Amino acid sequence: MTKEIYQIQIALKDFKPKIWRRLLISSDLLLPDFHKIIQTSMGWTNSHLHQFIKNQVFYTEKMPDDDFWDEMDHVDYKSTKISDLLKKEKEKIIYEYDFGDGWNHNIILEKILPIDDKINYPVCLRGEMCCPPDDCGGTWGYSEILEILEQPDHEEYEEYVTWLGKKFDPEYFDKDEVNKLLKEKNYGLSELWR
Repeated sequence: MTKEIYQIQIALKDFKPKIWRRLLISSDLLLPDFHKIIQTSMGWTNSHLHQFIKNQVFYTEKMPDDDFWDEMDHVDYKSTKISDLLKKEKEKIIYEYDFGDGWNHNIILEKILPIDDKINYPVCLRGEMCCPPDDCGGTWGYSEILEILEQPDHEEYEEYVTWLGKKFDPEYFDKDEVNKLLKEKNYGLSELWR
């Protein structure tokens, strides 16, 4: 198969306003590397398990001594390419990060493009909104945090400001910062979880 470029949109499910990124990636990108690119571009910390889901099949890293692996439709994704799951425009998959908080992302193949030798892939084209912090309780927990941050008199306000930092801005997104990280080793993930 000839290598092509995929224009992908990644959007956090079940949250408004929409938190999303648009990326250009190589069609032969392996899923473990795509996971790293998603982590960096969205702003996650790579501190939880993850999986890709298509047609009720779960693509993830096989963990040693996983008693449930054979009981479910799991595929060890080490050698699976994104083009194995997305073959035509408008096709979708799900990326789930942190099975406790349940951060589900819709991934849509928006366009299939020819390679441009002047571009160093992957690259982030656009995006909006700051990624929620890890371990905040999923979309419900993040919504509650944002409500509390709107109320300086709330009893938990100082606790969340201390945890998130005074400069936390739910609307912040810096495409240039993301692209700089994507050019680094492990696509900007300084320390891999495992």
